Parts: sequence; C-alpha cells; structure tokens
Amino acid sequence: MGAFEPLRQRGFSLYFAGQVVSNVGTWFQNLALQLVVLAATGSAQTLSGVTIAQFLPILVFGVAAGRLADRVRPRTILLCTSALAAGVTAALALVVGEPDPGIPVLYALVAVLGTVQAFERIAGQAIIFELVGAAALARAVSISTIALAAARSIGPGLAGIAFAQLGASACMLLNAASFVAVGLSLLLIRPASLHERPARSDAAPVRTTDLLRHRSVSTLLIANVVIALFAMNFGLVLTATVDLSYGGDATAVGATHALNAIGAIIGGGIAAALPRVDVRSLAPAAAVFGGALLLNAAAPTLALFLLAGPVLGLAIGYYQGVLNAAAQSSVAPAAIGRVMSLVTLGNYGMVPFGALLMGWVIDASSGLVSLLIGGVAALACAVLIAVRAPRA
Repeated sequence: MGAFEPLRQRGFSLYFAGQVVSNVGTWFQNLALQLVVLAATGSAQTLSGVTIAQFLPILVFGVAAGRLADRVRPRTILLCTSALAAGVTAALALVVGEPDPGIPVLYALVAVLGTVQAFERIAGQAIIFELVGAAALARAVSISTIALAAARSIGPGLAGIAFAQLGASACMLLNAASFVAVGLSLLLIRPASLHERPARSDAAPVRTTDLLRHRSVSTLLIANVVIALFAMNFGLVLTATVDLSYGGDATAVGATHALNAIGAIIGGGIAAALPRVDVRSLAPAAAVFGGALLLNAAAPTLALFLLAGPVLGLAIGYYQGVLNAAAQSSVAPAAIGRVMSLVTLGNYGMVPFGALLMGWVIDASSGLVSLLIGGVAALACAVLIAVRAPRA
C-alpha cells in the first residue's frame, strides 16, 4: 500500500479536506487573538492566558471525551462540535471588534471554545479507524497530521494579510465559516461506508487504568507529556520570538509559521511512508525534533530563524505523525478513543502549563531560550523511549 493510499477512500479524503479548511480557519483566529492581546498588553505572560483558556478544558473533559468517542459514533460528535464552535467563534468576532477588547471576556469565550474542541479533537482521532479500517490505520493517522501542516503552510500568511487588511473580527468570522465547512464535509460522508470498530476483547486493554499499566503506552504517554510541556507551545513561542525578540511584524509572524509548516508536510509524509510504526519508532523522531529545536534556538537573526523554520517543521511533522500512529497501533480498536484521549491530554492538556512556563521564560529571557529548553527535553525523551519501550 502506498503512503497516501488512504486518500483514495472517499470518506477519508472528505474528512481530510474538511480538516485542512478548519485548521486554516483556526490560524486566522489564533493569529488575530495573539496580535490583539499583544497590542493591548505587550506581555507574553498575558498572551499565555489565551493558550491556557483554550487548552485547560482538555484536562477537565479529556477522559470523558475519550469514553464518549468509544460509545457514540465520532461522526455524530463532530457534527455537533462543528456547529457549536461556529457559534462561539462568531461571538469572539464581536468582542475583538471592540476598540478596547476586554481580556477577561476573551478568556471566557476561548475557554468555551476549548471545551467544545476537547470533544472535537478526540472524536477527530477516533473517526480515522472508521473511515479507513485497520489495514490503513497507521498511514491514515500519519497523513491526518499533514492536514495540520498544510493549514500552517497557507493559514498564517493568509491570516496575516487578512488581519492587516480586514481586521481581527473578519479573521474570526472566517474561522466560523471554516467550522461550517467541516460540518458539510461530514454530512457528505455516508454512515454506511464507515468501518465498525470491533467490540471489546477480553485480551484488549480498554480501561484507562489498564492502558496506563501497558508499558508501551505508558512510555509513549510520559514522553508525550514532557515534550508537550516544554517543546510544543509554538503558537506562543514562535509568535513571541518573532514579535518580541526580533521585532518582526504580522507578515513576519505569518511567514515563520508558513515556512515551518512546509517542512511539516514533508515530515508527515515521511512518517506515513514508514512500513511499520511502534512506540520505539518514537525515539528517533523525538531525537530529530530535539535537534531541530536546538538549531532554531541558535539562530542569531530573523533571516536565519526563517531559514531554519522548514527544518523544525519537518521534525514536528515527523514526530507528530509517528506519535499518533504509534498510539493508535498500540491498542485494540475498541480502546482507540480512550488512548487518544490520554494522548490528547498530554498534547493539549499540558499546553496551559507549558504556556505559563514558557511565557515566563520569554519575558525573563527570550523565545530562543524557550526553544533551547524544548530541544533538551525532546532529546531526553528520545533516550527514555530507547531505554524503556519494550521491543516488539
């Protein structure tokens, strides 16, 4: 089977296209929020509050969302979350359009949106098995990370232009429209074409406590938490580094994320082409990620930082593709929702704490120092995985 064979399946290709559109819209929202907050406060610490409000709900609702995704068809969950997200984002458009947008109100609306997306992110992972079946699962999971990268390749640049020409409210409304597009793509997926996930097997670890005792899964989860905490706050770190450390404008911020995403598309493709993925595959992926972070941390000028962006993007795409594929391949299909809820808790649940920590680091030193810390953490996790993960 070719690396991109899952895209030949109608349901997965529709889902993939909807995710690209949605993630492009998310960049319009995130960049606008970041620049509005920085313009109002000039503080990376205050900007980290947006990240905390966005991702803290995952810690609260992540496990419940995983259980729900194992009991209710993910397509149904995603149809509900796309409609709710569109409404909340439209409300954000009204708030950021005010001459003096209230930061507490922004935090509250972002927290509501984060609650909706806690269920959306996990259902979005659980639906992949139902779209492609067991044989194509690992490749499809890796390919799904390319949707994020593809969005980052065009989203930030378009968002920077839209913000400069149309303003923050227009960016929010464009994101609301992207959620509507996701809903339409899901409606086009025929329920009869979906693969049924096998019922629970007595031999399969399906309880959360069983998953945590599973050595391969627990190793992956530990590394995921550490890397997410110290190395994955790119919305905050890259934006603050360009804006505060290099004095770049909105166009430079957009270009940084876009160049980073070009590499991520390639990295996701490399992950999808791997003939076999397991938890031990995550060790070299984490090592590559750590090395790329250190390379970016060493950039003395904005021009060199931009030049190193695709290298970091490739490492991110490869790491995330391997991470998600290894997680879903390590458990029985009946437990995919729950294991992905734990992965999502690590990926996004740690973001509030990482944002708070990295916001303090950036205010006290610079964004380059935060990249250095992330690189060291990723390399340490590569060693942990190589030593602790059992051999197949």
